[in-house]
Formats: sequence, structure tokens, C-alpha cells
Amino acid sequence: MTTAPSDPTAALPGRPPVVDLATWQVARDELMVREKVHTREGDAIAAARRRLPMVEFDGTVQVVGPDGPVPFLDLFQGRDELVVYKHMWYDGAPHQGQCGGCTTTAWHLKDAVYLNARGVSMAILTTGRWDEVASYVEFMGYTQPWYSVRDTAAPVGDSMGSITSFLRDGDRAFLTYSTTGRGNEPINGSLGLLDMTPYGRGEAWEDNPEGWPAGRHSCWFWCSDADGNATWGPTSRPVPQWTRPGATPVKSLGRLGPPS
Repeated sequence: MTTAPSDPTAALPGRPPVVDLATWQVARDELMVREKVHTREGDAIAAARRRLPMVEFDGTVQVVGPDGPVPFLDLFQGRDELVVYKHMWYDGAPHQGQCGGCTTTAWHLKDAVYLNARGVSMAILTTGRWDEVASYVEFMGYTQPWYSVRDTAAPVGDSMGSITSFLRDGDRAFLTYSTTGRGNEPINGSLGLLDMTPYGRGEAWEDNPEGWPAGRHSCWFWCSDADGNATWGPTSRPVPQWTRPGATPVKSLGRLGPPS
């Protein structure tokens, strides 16, 4: 049963007006028109993306994984399409000192079963030394394949912090698309859900109603202390790490801080 407030025109301080359900539905329908335009423009951009020219490269170039050096073509796992996330790496940094943004991106795609079912393979590439990378992957509990592309030429080993797509045609390999920054957001489903909540992402750049809680710097919630308080302090960790066995407040000896 839905009830309306005794005074539908009443507004909570600093918040949008409180209305009855019928009035809300009208406003929601008006917004949906804009959302549909946004969706269709996204479809058109995706269609243009599929028509981008491709760059052929040497698919026999080697990357290093748990079984040692393997040709890049092996990452396709026999499929024709491959999408990779290129994870930034700080040599010698402890687990909590690795990139907070890359951590949240990689954490949101813990397996690729639906991609695989569509004929697409997934891998994570990074420039770290394999012994450091292997330790980090084990600690984080990642199940998707990781590879070190240290000293590997472009387009395999360049532009860390990005999503890149490749196509295979037999023994030939092609670069088809790459994006970075907010272009990485499709992996991070939490951001899309936050955009649907009343307070959004809680970031300073957002356009919010007057009186809304003050936003903070971008990505403020990526790291927290042991009590769950969002902070980039010396004893904080990327948020997913607190679910891992043995994660304790240990002062970071590596790079740790919000993106500049």
C-alpha cells in the first residue's frame, strides 16, 4: 500500500520536494525520455566503435604468466576476441601500496564466464615483475588470468590503467579499441548503481541539489582503514583488501594516495 504525505508540497531541508506518487511518475517519465536518448546515443557510439580501423601487431610477442613466457596469442584461449585491463604497478610496493583505482576495477570482474560464453576472453596485464605480481594475485584471490608485460612493446605493453580490445584471425592479432579514465567505468558496476542513488557518488564534481551533502574528491571511498573509514592514510588499504585473510593495518612503504 502506498500512502501520500499529509502535505504533498512539504520539502525536507535541502532536498527535492516531497510529492505524491502520481506527480513523481510524471517527473520520472520525463527523465526517462532523456535516458532513452542517452541509451540510443550510446548504441550509436558502440556501432562506430565496431567500425574503427584496426592495427595489426606481432601476436607471437611473449608475456609472462604462471607458466612462464607465452605468446600473446595464447591469451585468446582459442577464442577470436580478447579484452584486457592494464593494471598499473608500483615496483617493490606492498599489496596495500598498489594502485587503488586499478584494484577497484580488477575486483569488479572476478571471473569472465559471461564473456567466455559470448566468445570473448579476459586477461589482466601489468608491468610488474612476475614474482611480485603472482604474490599480489594470490593475496587478492583473483581468478582471471594475469600476465606481466614488462618491457613489452606497444600495443601490448603500453597505456596502463586502460581497457583494450583485440581481435584474432588465425595467427594474426589486431588492436581494435582502447580507453582509459572514465572510459573504464563499464567494468565497475558499483559506479553505475551509485549514479542511481539519491546522493550519487558523493564526489565534489557532481551537480547536486542545493543543500545536498558536500562531495569529496573523486575516488574517496576506494581506500579505508581497518574500521571502514574512507581514508588515504598511511595505514589504509584498497577497500577490497580488507576481505582478504591477513589484511591488517600496516604502514604502507609504497605509493599510496588519491590520483593527482
